[in-house]
Amino acid sequence: MSFPRLLVLFVLAVAVAPRRAAAACGAEKFSANRVFAACADLPRLGASVHWTYDAAASSLSVAFLAAPPSGGWVAWGLNPTGEGMIGTQALVAVPKGGGYEVQTYSISGLSLGSPGPLSYKTSDLTAESGGDGRVRIFGTLQLQNGTGEVNQVWQVGPFSGGAIGMHSTTNSDNLNSKGKLNLLTGASTAASGGGNILRKRNTHGVLNAVSWGLLLPMGAIFARYLKTFKSADPAWFYLHVACQLIGYGVGVSGWATGIHLGNLSKGITYSVHRNIGITVFSLGTLQIFALFLRPKKDHKYRFYWNVYHHSIGYTIIILGIINIFKGMSILSVDQKWKTAYIIAICILGAIALILEVVTWGIVLKRRKEDNKTYNGNGNGHLPLSM
Repeated sequence: MSFPRLLVLFVLAVAVAPRRAAAACGAEKFSANRVFAACADLPRLGASVHWTYDAAASSLSVAFLAAPPSGGWVAWGLNPTGEGMIGTQALVAVPKGGGYEVQTYSISGLSLGSPGPLSYKTSDLTAESGGDGRVRIFGTLQLQNGTGEVNQVWQVGPFSGGAIGMHSTTNSDNLNSKGKLNLLTGASTAASGGGNILRKRNTHGVLNAVSWGLLLPMGAIFARYLKTFKSADPAWFYLHVACQLIGYGVGVSGWATGIHLGNLSKGITYSVHRNIGITVFSLGTLQIFALFLRPKKDHKYRFYWNVYHHSIGYTIIILGIINIFKGMSILSVDQKWKTAYIIAICILGAIALILEVVTWGIVLKRRKEDNKTYNGNGNGHLPLSM
């Protein structure tokens, strides 16, 4: 083949290749003679979105296509408040009766929650399975006037026992299945670092579980039980202080991470979790200051300081553990992590129970010996009656 002919073929290939790439979603055919004005192949999960947007009426007719796990669900939605899952107004196609139905979810946490109306008015919602294994979601959404660019989120996951299962939290495609879509120009951009927020949430959870949920209870065990053993004095005190100071320091880091996450999620508030967290942090800070105001053992106010210190300390531990479980619910963590934390708390509880029995035995024995001594056993001590 001559060089001029090869050159012509190369130019034609270069010219046609972008058109073929661009035509990947455009070649899609839909049932009921549905036709859409624009489409975009999405960079994650082999998905694509097709739409017709009436800017004057702010009406968006959309079709979303993605391949779920075998017998699984697919979802697509718009997020008017941010770029992540929280706040998304989602259309979710779930298996039903050999086909698929569309359910709507206004997502306020890291789990879908219960089906309910969206902030957008919807109509003509339907779903079907295509011959290519991809599920198609169809619908029309009434957007706010003047909408041009939207944050879109899409996802796929398992469906078992009539319930929507959690999508993968380790696959980068699942973590980064979001981006912006310009309804007017057709430009689609993918979000980068989609797992960043999730990593920050996980960091927040781990820091608080270790600090308020493990180190502080350990410090309390050292203080309550080891001081009963004379050989452990003053080691118990240093162990107690070390656990509490390290736990407080780690807890402050977890609390600060939570504040940062709150700033990143405007309009999304977990009031109970937040308020308990603020209370625990505030009481923990008071405990640190109380350490520097601790009276001597023979001071007349030492008894009142002990009552304050013990009551506030146990309150922090109880509220901290409660809030850790609330945080796990918000994060929708795997059951194995909940189980692991429950086992850790049970171990600490069992140790405390055993030491409670042992130390009470020691205390009662000492009291009995002291009573014998003070009742006059010939060693010079006055009897209790005097």
